[in-house]
Amino acid sequence: MTSISANLQAVSARIVAAARAAGRDPASVRLLAVSKTKPAEDVRAAAAAGQRAFGENYVQEGVDKIAALGDAGLEWHFIGPLQSNKTRPVAESFDWVHGIDRLKIAERLSSQRSGDLAPLNVCIQVNVSGEASKSGVTPAEVPELARAIAVLPQLRLRGLMCIPEPSTDQSLVRSRFAALRVLRDALVAEGMTLDTLSMGMSHDLEAAIAEGATIVRVGTAIFGERQLPPHQDGTARD
Repeated sequence: MTSISANLQAVSARIVAAARAAGRDPASVRLLAVSKTKPAEDVRAAAAAGQRAFGENYVQEGVDKIAALGDAGLEWHFIGPLQSNKTRPVAESFDWVHGIDRLKIAERLSSQRSGDLAPLNVCIQVNVSGEASKSGVTPAEVPELARAIAVLPQLRLRGLMCIPEPSTDQSLVRSRFAALRVLRDALVAEGMTLDTLSMGMSHDLEAAIAEGATIVRVGTAIFGERQLPPHQDGTARD
C-alpha cells in the first residue's frame, strides 16, 4: 500500500468516526483531496486508491493537472481566491469553485462557462472570523450575494465555504463552523436549494463535521507537507 493510499484510508476513518460521533451518516461527508503543489503522479496514486475529487488553488497548475489527468474521470475543485483575469480557464476546466467573494467573479465565471458544459458548482466564501487578511464576504453580505449568484445562468450555487482562524480552542472553532451552518440554513429557509458546507481541513475536520460539514478539504494529511510553487495565484489553505 502506498503512503498516499494509507493516508487516504486514515483520513476516511477519521471522517467516518467524526460523522458517527455527530449522529450523521458518514456518506453525507465528501472528502476533497487538496493536491495543490503536488505532482500529477500523486493525484493519480490517490485516484488509484479510490479518491475522485481534487482541489487546486493555483490556476495554471490546476489546468495543467486537469489536462494531464483527463483520462482519469476526476472531479476538480478550485478552492483559492480567484482573480478576475484568471476566471476563464477556471470556468472552462473546473467542476466546482469554492471561495467566491465578489459578484464580479461570479458573473465572469457564468459568462465564460460554455453552454455545452454543466453549470459550474460554486460556493460563497464567508469570513466567519473577521480576519482582515482573509478572503471572504462578511456574514451580513451573504444573503445579497447569494441571491445575485443564484440567478446566473451557468452557475449553480451549492452553498457556503469558510476557513476559520487557526485555534486550539475547540469551542471557538466549532462556533465558527456553526455560524456558517446558521447562514446556510437561513438561505434555505428563504427557499434556496443549498446542500453544501465546505469547511474543515486536516487539523479541524472533526469539529467541522460535528457542525454539519458536507465537504472537508484535506491536503497535508493525505499528501504530506507541501512546497510553494514558483508562481502563486492563490492563498487558500487545505
